[in-house]
Amino acid sequence: MRAFLCIVLLVAAASAQNKPVFPPGVKPVGPYSPGVLAGDSLYVSGQGAQKADGSYPSTPEEQLRQCLENVRTVVETAGLTMGHLVYAQVYVKDPQAFDAVNRAWAEYFPHGGPARSMIGVASLPVGTPVEVNAVAIRELSHRREVTVSGEPKSAVPPAVFAGDRLYVSDCPGKDASGAVPPSYAAQVQAALDRMGRVLKAAHLDFRHMVFVNPFMTDKVGYEEMNRVYAKHFEFGNTPARATIKVASLPGGVDIEYTGVAVAELSQRRAVRPKNMEPSPTASPCVFAGGVFYCSAKSGFIPGPNSGVYAPTVEGQVRQTMRNLLDGLEEAGLNFSNVVASNVYLDDIADFPKMNGVYKLFFGTAPPARTTVQQYPPAERKADAKDQWPGLEQISIIAVK
Repeated sequence: MRAFLCIVLLVAAASAQNKPVFPPGVKPVGPYSPGVLAGDSLYVSGQGAQKADGSYPSTPEEQLRQCLENVRTVVETAGLTMGHLVYAQVYVKDPQAFDAVNRAWAEYFPHGGPARSMIGVASLPVGTPVEVNAVAIRELSHRREVTVSGEPKSAVPPAVFAGDRLYVSDCPGKDASGAVPPSYAAQVQAALDRMGRVLKAAHLDFRHMVFVNPFMTDKVGYEEMNRVYAKHFEFGNTPARATIKVASLPGGVDIEYTGVAVAELSQRRAVRPKNMEPSPTASPCVFAGGVFYCSAKSGFIPGPNSGVYAPTVEGQVRQTMRNLLDGLEEAGLNFSNVVASNVYLDDIADFPKMNGVYKLFFGTAPPARTTVQQYPPAERKADAKDQWPGLEQISIIAVK
C-alpha cells in the first residue's frame, strides 16, 4: 500500500499573537491565509507562479522568479523583507527543470538566501508548474547562516539559525565527494552523514533535531530507510517526522533529508499521546521551546486492528484531524493554535473535497498552507483486510 502525505505544518501560539497576513487583492484558492505572523516567525503559504493577470511565465527560470515575487508580496505586507527568510521549500513538476530553477534561485539570492529543500512532485494546484513556501524571522539580528568548513558560500546555505531554531537545507544521498553511492542503504547513510556534518558546523548533533522530512523516491524502501535512520536517534525520543514519497529529486539521488533543530537541548521535549507507542523512528510531537512540531498523520485508526478503513479522502481527512488533535491536546493546544500547513494529496483532483473537510476545523482566519500531490495516485481499492490506500497525511507545528 502506498502512503501519500498531506502534510500540515502547524505553528501555535496564544491566539492574540497570531496575525493572518492578506496582501491587497490576493484571494487564496482554499481555506488558508497567505501568511501568518506567529511569535517571532512569519509562515508563508505555498506561492505558485501565477501572475496578477492569471497567466504563467513560460520558462522554469521565470516561473521560479514569479513564485518568489509572490512570496515577496506576502513578506512585505507583513513588514519584512526577503532578507528575513530563513527557510523555503520548492516544489517542481518537471524534473528536467531542477537545474534551471537552481540557476534562477542563485540569481535571485546572489549573496545567500534561506535554507532550502527542493523536490519533484506529480502535480500542484491550479496548474502552477512550480511552488514555493517560506518561513521568515521578524528580528533580522537573530538570523545567522551556517557554513561547513571547506565549502564555498552558496545561494543555498547548509543551514540558517532563526534565533534558537536551526533550519537545515536538503541533505542529499551523496558522499563527501558528491558521488551517489551504489546502494540505497548507502544513500540513506550518506544523506544522514551530510546532516551530521551540517549539525556539527552549527555546534549541534542529532539529539537537537526536532523535525525531519525524509524525501525519497519509490526505489527506497521504508524498512531499509528506517533501519539506517533509527541508529542515529534515541529510541522513543526521536524527532517528529514526515516521510514523503516523491516523484523525483535533484542530482540523481533517491533520498534527501531536511528539518529543524533547536540549539538548547533543555528546550527540546518529546510529547506522546497515550494511544501511541514509543517508536525508534519518530516521536509523535516535539517541542522546540514554545514551537510544537508533530509527525505526519494519515487517516489511520490507531490501537488494536489499526489501519486506514475510510475509502474516501473526506473520511480520511476527518480521521487525520482527529489523530492530530491527540497530539495537540496532549500539549494543551487545539486547532485554534494552527498558523501554517502543508498538504500532500494522493490526487490533486481531490483538492476541493479535502478543502471541504479541512475548513471545518478552523475559524475565519485559517493557517497558512501549502498543498501538493507529490506522487502518482494509488489504485483505490481495499486489500484483503478491508484497508484502503492512504490518500492524504498531515504533519503539524504549533507555538505554545
